[in-house]
Amino acid sequence: MTTTATTRALLVVDVQNDFVEGGSLGVTGGRDVATRISEHLAAHAGDYAVIAASRDWHHGHDTNSGHFAAPGEEPDFVTTWPVHCVSDGPGSDYAPELVTDAVTHHVRKGQGVPAYSAFEGVTDDGASLADVLRTAGVTDIDVTGIATDYCVRATALDARREGFAVRLLDGLHAGVAPGTSEAAVREMADAGVTV
Repeated sequence: MTTTATTRALLVVDVQNDFVEGGSLGVTGGRDVATRISEHLAAHAGDYAVIAASRDWHHGHDTNSGHFAAPGEEPDFVTTWPVHCVSDGPGSDYAPELVTDAVTHHVRKGQGVPAYSAFEGVTDDGASLADVLRTAGVTDIDVTGIATDYCVRATALDARREGFAVRLLDGLHAGVAPGTSEAAVREMADAGVTV
């Protein structure tokens, strides 16, 4: 049986100014991936019942429960990070190369707390991503975005835990580092993600 538009969703994870080249946590190839996701959307938006785009959406006035390195401390880039994707700053905006006209649901995550998976976020009306997908009858999810080895990985693994069939779309994600990205892709595959 082929999956139809009524059962497939596309997730666009964290394609934001702070995660592409020039951002506070810029990933090499991020702008190129944003362009390719836009091309995929232009050609395939009709294939999806839901197109959800997630964004880190952090407070600017605190450490977001330890997610940002404390003032005067260096981030360890494991559990603490430089200030990024502050909700009222330009770093949280979608990268300009990402065309969001076809996005049906905007998901904000990390509002005061560490959050990596899009499934930890909520839509503008407060719904969880899992509820949005189930309400739309989604069974299969295509995952794209930034970064392969962090938020894309966490989102794909959570999608599997939620019972969805998941594909990581080749060429439509970018990682922080080759080694950790390769490990993340292996981990996703081991969890049943089609890579």
